[in-house]
Amino acid sequence: MKNDEVNQVFQVGRTQELIYELRVEQAMTRKVITVKPDNTIEDVRRLLKEHRISSTPVIKAGELVGIVSIEDLIRSLCEGRIHEPVKQRMSTNVVTLFRDEPLVHAVEKFERYGYGRFPVIDRKTHKLVGILSKVDIIRCLLRRLEVNYHKQELQQYRANHWYAQLCSDRSAVMLRYAVEGGNFEKAGQASSRLKRDLKMLGIPPQLARRIAIASYEAEMNIVIFTPGGELVATVEPKKITVTATDQGPGIADIELAMQPGYSTAPDWVRELGFGAGMGLPNIKNCSDQMTIDSKIGEGTSLQFTVYT
Repeated sequence: MKNDEVNQVFQVGRTQELIYELRVEQAMTRKVITVKPDNTIEDVRRLLKEHRISSTPVIKAGELVGIVSIEDLIRSLCEGRIHEPVKQRMSTNVVTLFRDEPLVHAVEKFERYGYGRFPVIDRKTHKLVGILSKVDIIRCLLRRLEVNYHKQELQQYRANHWYAQLCSDRSAVMLRYAVEGGNFEKAGQASSRLKRDLKMLGIPPQLARRIAIASYEAEMNIVIFTPGGELVATVEPKKITVTATDQGPGIADIELAMQPGYSTAPDWVRELGFGAGMGLPNIKNCSDQMTIDSKIGEGTSLQFTVYT
């Protein structure tokens, strides 16, 4: 398949790129309407009506202890228990988001649970810091798209211009980024820095998006499964090659690992919103060529190429 044909098959839009790039805290609403466990359902009714919302978190000493929704309100009305305290009617098994999670994880949770809003908590303190709805995501994306449009209008420089000025027989720029294993707070930073540098080199936005998404997935595999590694991007006039290497346990069955949804991530990693088993398939979709060399107990070298 020719490169042009590959690009026609898989095009990464700016919106999809932003979903990977942005964090939950950049889209969430910070001013949250809340109630306390001892408030009554009648109090909740007034708040939902006044603020036109469908649910509200229940807070005790700043920590999230439950959520009460319009469904809870309706059931209380039908049972004649409108004056009962919230703590007797609220749901305590609350699905939350961390403020530093990539927005793509929030989108996955909206699809998985079908909820209209998610409380957002701080990963360290577990204090409520915001709330995120689908409207918040759309509003955030529209703001970013407008800002980026004006930036691209100003971006006139192109890599091929300065490559054409060089006298060497073969020219390449190498970009190297360290990745710390197990550090979920810094997860995604290496691929974000790579994308920024590619744009500085004048790489067309569509190609930079594909490389950024594939690099993010490779970076997350290093963070989740290994003690550490690095991303190395080699930028040449006709292609960009990214190599992700680590000193992890290796991949026992590469063919099985390539299956969408297959994952060996432990439960605690999945609870953080990572390890959904789509990393390697997404890398393959975003690249023109991809190879994996892995040895048990020694580590893995994953390489993908995007032609410019």
